[in-house]
Amino acid sequence: MLIIKNRQELSDFVQSIRAKQLTLGFVPTMGALHEGHLSLIKRSIEGNQYTLCSIFVNPTQFNNPTDLEKYPRTEQEDIRKLESAGCDAVYIPGVNDLYPQGLENDFTDMGGLDSVMEGAFRPGHFQGMATVVKRLLMQAQPTRAYFGEKDFQQLQIIRKMVKDEKLPVEIIGVPIVREESGLALSSRNMRLSPDFKEKSVMIYQTLVKAKELASQLPPRQIIPIIEQIYSHSDLKLEYFTLVEEEDLRTFDDFEKGKHYRAFVAAFAGEIRLIDNIQIR
Repeated sequence: MLIIKNRQELSDFVQSIRAKQLTLGFVPTMGALHEGHLSLIKRSIEGNQYTLCSIFVNPTQFNNPTDLEKYPRTEQEDIRKLESAGCDAVYIPGVNDLYPQGLENDFTDMGGLDSVMEGAFRPGHFQGMATVVKRLLMQAQPTRAYFGEKDFQQLQIIRKMVKDEKLPVEIIGVPIVREESGLALSSRNMRLSPDFKEKSVMIYQTLVKAKELASQLPPRQIIPIIEQIYSHSDLKLEYFTLVEEEDLRTFDDFEKGKHYRAFVAAFAGEIRLIDNIQIR
């Protein structure tokens, strides 16, 4: 596997692929790779002639400096996992490769997709995310880019940005990978104590409960039921909401032909976890 350390090396790699008119799949990550990330690599390998992964812990999307400081960094282990998965190349840029003018974000009009859920509780997060994803896509020039549905709000924002900016790349969402318990795989899981890891299983359980209730009750009755479950648990609920998939807006009643998701963010001790599930 080729290890690419700077923007010039990436440009050389990309140009060699474009010269041969081959397809390139791209999986941008912040490292601390797990089976969820590797499922994206697998999808890319299946759908493209070359696959590139990037590892970059993006400082501008952390609204909490402590969270940035504690974010797990496992570069050598990540490289080993990518090699085993059959990835062709990994791009591990420095900050200057993506922020040559300093840590400033590009403005991206997200049409309100960033004002709810994660956007409401993590100000500035999505502008930072959109900036680095756009710059990575422009540098890598992939045929297709793959993102996990665990960050579904992020996925929808990226889809809108790519459409608005007319970037020549196909964005592909890949389903959430879960542990046997149902807990969604996340780099943050490695920071959970054994006790809280066990208790965090209830996040998925409440999403499944919401899906069951959605066949019987209107949204306004489902949310209080789920909130009540959390009020009697050891997890601290930040938000639980039901929204339309396409525009992430709340709604009064389910309509035929539309898709809906339940989203949750909760603290297991000091570790913040998110998850979602399609309910209709």
